Amino acid sequence: MVASKLSQASVAIIITSTRTPRVCPKIANIIKDMVEEADKNETKLSLVDLADFKLPIYDETVVPYQVPSQASYANEHSRRWSAEISKHDAYVLVIPEYNYGMAGSTKNAIDYLRNEWIGKPAAIVSYGMTGGKNASEQVKTSLEGTEMCVSPTRPQLVFFKSDETSDIFTAMHKGELGERSREIWTTKDKQDILKAFEELKEALKTPSAENRN
Repeated sequence: MVASKLSQASVAIIITSTRTPRVCPKIANIIKDMVEEADKNETKLSLVDLADFKLPIYDETVVPYQVPSQASYANEHSRRWSAEISKHDAYVLVIPEYNYGMAGSTKNAIDYLRNEWIGKPAAIVSYGMTGGKNASEQVKTSLEGTEMCVSPTRPQLVFFKSDETSDIFTAMHKGELGERSREIWTTKDKQDILKAFEELKEALKTPSAENRN
């Protein structure tokens, strides 16, 4: 059951990139720090790293919507992912954009489950060379397909670039976040990130939130 009070609500900030190297964990930590400072302990925030679950391309013999009423997951990785997502009342998905689209790991993680997602609020924060607009739109469509309530504000974090350099190269090749990008995201983009989280919290307060499984 989803908690009826915000102070009891658990929000998972999900690191959806599983590449090596990767910068997604650093971005997720920045978002967590930013939100925690503004949230003042109204919710319980947790980082969830998709890479820890080592999900292969979906390999169950049942369809996710059948679980748990008609069937069960056979594989341990599926059960672990299901249990983790079931623990939380809402989610912030931190997503990369690869080749102008969502990462395969992001789509696979969403599609592994169905009933664990239904009716819950989610916010999307994308990042990439141009901010991850395409990936954000695709993830929104997938989440809404699982009947989730997606925050209208979807921050898009653009890596700093100049005529001489671009932070995206150190992100891709070393998994490091450039200081100029960090500075921009924690100042110029901060308002949108906090707005998306406030929208998520408002969704948690709606009457339908009381009855989510």
